[in-house]
Amino acid sequence: MFVLALLGGVWSGRAALREWREGTTRPIPAVSAPPPVPSVNRAWIEDPPRSRERFALARERASAIDPSAVPRLVEWLEPVGRASFYRFGAPIVDAGATRAPAASAVPASGGPFRIEYSLDEALTDRVFEILRRGRVARGIVLVLDPRTGRLLTYAVTDPEALPPGHAYPAASIVKILTAAALIESAPDRADPTCVYRGNKYRLSRRRVDRPRSGHRSSLRRALASSNNRCFSQWAVHDVGQERMEETLARFGWLEPPAPGHDAGELEAITTPISLGRLGSGLDGIRVNPLHVATLASVLTGGHAIEPWWVDRIVDAHGRSLEGIERPPPRPVISRELADRLRRMLVSTTTSGTARSAFRDRRGRPLIPGVDVAGKTGNLTAGDPYGRYEWFLGLAPAKSPTIGVVVLQVQSNLWWMRSTELAAKVLREIFCDDGACAARLANRWTGDLGDWTAPLLISELDEGIGRSAAQRAAQASMSAARAAANGASVNPL
Repeated sequence: MFVLALLGGVWSGRAALREWREGTTRPIPAVSAPPPVPSVNRAWIEDPPRSRERFALARERASAIDPSAVPRLVEWLEPVGRASFYRFGAPIVDAGATRAPAASAVPASGGPFRIEYSLDEALTDRVFEILRRGRVARGIVLVLDPRTGRLLTYAVTDPEALPPGHAYPAASIVKILTAAALIESAPDRADPTCVYRGNKYRLSRRRVDRPRSGHRSSLRRALASSNNRCFSQWAVHDVGQERMEETLARFGWLEPPAPGHDAGELEAITTPISLGRLGSGLDGIRVNPLHVATLASVLTGGHAIEPWWVDRIVDAHGRSLEGIERPPPRPVISRELADRLRRMLVSTTTSGTARSAFRDRRGRPLIPGVDVAGKTGNLTAGDPYGRYEWFLGLAPAKSPTIGVVVLQVQSNLWWMRSTELAAKVLREIFCDDGACAARLANRWTGDLGDWTAPLLISELDEGIGRSAAQRAAQASMSAARAAANGASVNPL
């Protein structure tokens, strides 16, 4: 019996010695350490809450996090299976998910991930109310800071009838690009003029050629009145096909403007009349509303800035995930040309096609003290069929802090034009209790100075895993806001 006990003790001692030796060569697992920070899946940021239904849900979740915080929209992604995520009422991959995750839920499989949007809850709510009162069945409204590309509102009345990621006829918005190409082709010309006969909006093969006599129009007046005859002549006889195509490509209209959005579609140019129709916006080019939002940035500072709507994505441990890199601002036109085009576009809202929308019933300015540079576009087309009405607005025109893009597809019955919708949105931004001023836009952009500016969600932390390029982009955005107000900013 004693011998058996002795053998058992020796065996136990050898086993303990073997475990101790193996333990000295193997690392001790860090059971208390959080898992590595994952990278952001591109699909997570392609579908922001654009419908009123998803806006209401994201708004509710935002208030549940911190009722006293800056009103920003919030959604969650919860894993429902391998490589499958469920987004707050809208399945991305797995259609079997039926409920949104609780705010306090922390699954062991890496979720939920909280998406914090740049979209302003209060402003978006006001925009949806304007669309409701205007009885807009198929409409898209974008509000952005054109200096940084940051979207403040992305509202869509019916994403199924008018998918916001698709490309649509650009109509007369393309006249801005034609004007830029025209000025660049002859920079010493003070103000190009054209001569035309008959109706300024109708175009035919004969009317592409320049008559010897007739009505005369300057470039400024042609932009304000959206003169198809003049722009078709300039496209054919001054700009040319090669420069026109190069301009469209340089402005980024032939590429996707942002993740989840279609590239522009350019039809083949085979005859002078097709070039004239392209240059005047009557046919030939389809773009996404975000292309027009990027144009707002080009007209502000000469650079194309990709629009964005996600401040950050946070994992279950409160750490910011490394996001998809946004391309740096890309030079398109000179700052001088951008300023010149904006000065011309003010005539659209003061004496041109949008004048009535920016005046009250007594003819007084709807937003006194704030000049608006704008461009209208109207065209009947298909897919879906209807009358496409565009408006691009920048305010204040001298130094824009707000850009607004409105696209509406009207049927035979409609109540409010896109110019009127845009004017009401801009009045919400620049007016308060009947008083209007450029500085009131600071409520939405955060340009209130170092001491009073609301803290943007994207500035709450450095973000574990956030790349140097992202930190540089954030510092550039802060510097742009400070430059507009003469304040100093410490880079991140």
